[in-house]
Amino acid sequence: MPRWLRARRGYSLVELLVVTVILLVLASAIAPLSRVAVQRQREVELRRALRELRTAIDGYKDAVDLGVIGGTDLDPDNAGYPPDLQTLVTGVEPVDAPDGQRLRFLRRIPIDPLTRSADWGLRAYDDDPDAQTWGGGNVYDVYTRAPGTALDGTRYRDW
Repeated sequence: MPRWLRARRGYSLVELLVVTVILLVLASAIAPLSRVAVQRQREVELRRALRELRTAIDGYKDAVDLGVIGGTDLDPDNAGYPPDLQTLVTGVEPVDAPDGQRLRFLRRIPIDPLTRSADWGLRAYDDDPDAQTWGGGNVYDVYTRAPGTALDGTRYRDW
């Protein structure tokens, strides 16, 4: 074997530095992309949870309007909306139901993926559309309590 081949048995320091710099550049480019992907996924989950809650509220209101449950007779101030989110989970007794049967609209209150809690902001039918405090009486709408803005530039609480 020639002498020049025997002397060259490993990588030089320059080669190692070049490879390390290339890896660092690639890693620094991927890190922001992964953060954006995680934020986008949480926003998708937030939209799904809000849709699930609002569909359940609308289902309760429809049941009251159709006379399936006696919501307006129970409390004239609630305008046919549920008194709280827990009512959607525990359910209500339909007007013509056998004993013990309950009409449920949610299996559980979804977790807010941004705050990681089931503490949602609530709005009553008589509240202002941008109110940050719940007037009580009924649950007309829900919103997240997470601060900040979404990737599209809107505030989370305005969703």
